[in-house]
Amino acid sequence: MPRRFDRRPPDRDETRTNERIRVREVRLVGDDGNQIGVVSIEDALKYAQERDLDLVEVAAEAKPPVCRVLDYSKFKYEQEQKAKQARKHQKTVNVREIKLRPKIADNDYETKKNHVIRFLSGDDRVKITIMFRGREQTHPERGVNLLMRLAEDVAELGTIEQRPIQDGRNMTMLLAPAPKKVAEESPAAEDAPPPTSDGPPPPDSATPANGAAASETKTPDAAPASAADAPSS
Repeated sequence: MPRRFDRRPPDRDETRTNERIRVREVRLVGDDGNQIGVVSIEDALKYAQERDLDLVEVAAEAKPPVCRVLDYSKFKYEQEQKAKQARKHQKTVNVREIKLRPKIADNDYETKKNHVIRFLSGDDRVKITIMFRGREQTHPERGVNLLMRLAEDVAELGTIEQRPIQDGRNMTMLLAPAPKKVAEESPAAEDAPPPTSDGPPPPDSATPANGAAASETKTPDAAPASAADAPSS
């Protein structure tokens, strides 16, 4: 089998720079971001060349076109990096589908519910489809009850984005992932009230109520009476 080559032309940079800007005059913005004013294209090119920079057309639809003096290679690289980061953080939203029957066994229901939980946990939307057959279409309330039961069982992870609607033989409901709850935790020290200096400090158990020192004063023992001190008879 012959090889096929991609003959699509590569993406071309349509930004006009320097001599590719074919107008008589432009509104010039300097390399410092300040507006210089309306000048001829020759003066604008000369201004850029004196600073070893490029003249870049940034607003071609303006009258006259707006051109800025800058390093175009550096500017283009920065723009590509910004676009790359934007694509990296861009979230792809997938829609998964789960199909049920109005009369579903309990174990089959649990299996389907676990699939829904897994999809919602992965930030995917889930389309729930109830398929009716024959006379089952005469009891749409059974489909509504089953869908609402499923929505209640996964309420912590998903919310109803589209309520049950009848579409021919099918009834559908769309669930979307519930918003993430951001818990704000504060240190216990911040919750505790600051100490206050009002009022006297609590009395110490070792200090008497009258503020006297707790040390004991030792009383010297009385000297024994001598014979001279004894009264004469």
